[in-house]
This record gives sequence, structure tokens and C-alpha cells, in this order.
Amino acid sequence: MPKKIDHAQRRRDVTDVTRQLIIQGGLEAATMREIAKEAGFANGALKHFFDSKDDIIQATYANSLERMGERVSESAEEVRGLKALRSMAFAAMPDDDEKRTAGRVLLAFWERAVTEESMKDTYRVHLDAWRESLAQYLAQAREDGDITAVESDEVLINEIVLINAGVNVMGLLAPDVFSFDAQRQLLEAFFARITRKGE
Repeated sequence: MPKKIDHAQRRRDVTDVTRQLIIQGGLEAATMREIAKEAGFANGALKHFFDSKDDIIQATYANSLERMGERVSESAEEVRGLKALRSMAFAAMPDDDEKRTAGRVLLAFWERAVTEESMKDTYRVHLDAWRESLAQYLAQAREDGDITAVESDEVLINEIVLINAGVNVMGLLAPDVFSFDAQRQLLEAFFARITRKGE
């Protein structure tokens, strides 16, 4: 009796290999030949699990966003308000080697997402979920009296998102300027400004 193939696991294996190739050499390094070789597939066998290379790239992108989203969401479990808001904001900062590696992968995808609507849509789902969580915790922090900023919630949410996105890029391009400590100081200054400590 032929061994049953775990289709979902094989797909995960392929996206994991693709992610590693992108870490090592960018999207250009993730050729069908290299993906098949590193995943232990015979040439042409990938078509049984993915329709095309674009399908593999899209799945790897979605998987990378899911990993990041889970890490950020888990950081705010069992807390609320300002503590949850701080936890989420700091969890999204590339302030260690693992997060910086994740940032490298997403930066490679972001370039492609600018011109590919399907990848842009995938990121928008991630972004909307992130913003929704920030809005929930920000509202709680206002209710608790921990945030006194006069700016609207929309402005503060945008500021958190832009700080996080900016340091993910600049932390890779200019790590001597945007060091781990500099990233933390940037967020601490933001929270000092919007809380009672900043009054």
C-alpha cells in the first residue's frame, strides 16, 4: 500500500525552504530548481503541490506574515490597555536577530507587493488585523486613563504602524544608526509623549 502523503505538510516544507532561500539570497535565489533541490523533490514534482512559482511565493509571503502576526498577538495575551499596546508595538520592532531576519524576508516581499495586487491584498489583511488590535488596546488605555494624548486614535495607530515599518526597513539599511537601543528609545519616547509621563 503506497504511503499517504501529507499534502499540507509538504506545502509547509516548500514554503519553509523558499523562505530560507530568500533569507540567503533574496527572491532571485528562490528558483524552482533550487526550491525543489532544497526541499528534496525531483524536478517537476513541485507542480503536485503548487501551480506555479508565483503560487509558492504567495504562500511563503502569507506564511511569513502569519508568523509575524502570531508573534505580535501572543505578546499581548493576558494583558490589556497600555500594557498590551506597548507589548504589541515592541514585539513588532526588529530588536533581535530573529526579528531582523523576518524583516529581511518581508522587505523582499514588499518590493514585489508594490506591483502585484494579490500580494498587496495579502498584506492589507495582515495590516487591517494589526490596526484593529491596536485600536482595541488604545481604546482600553484611554478608558483606563493611561493615555492623555489629544491626537485621535487613528493618528496614534498610524504613528505606531509607521514607526514599526520604518525601523524594520532602516534597521536593515542603516543598523549603525537604527540600533536595537535606538529603536527602543524611539518607541519609549512615543509612549512617554502620549501617556501621563509625557505631560
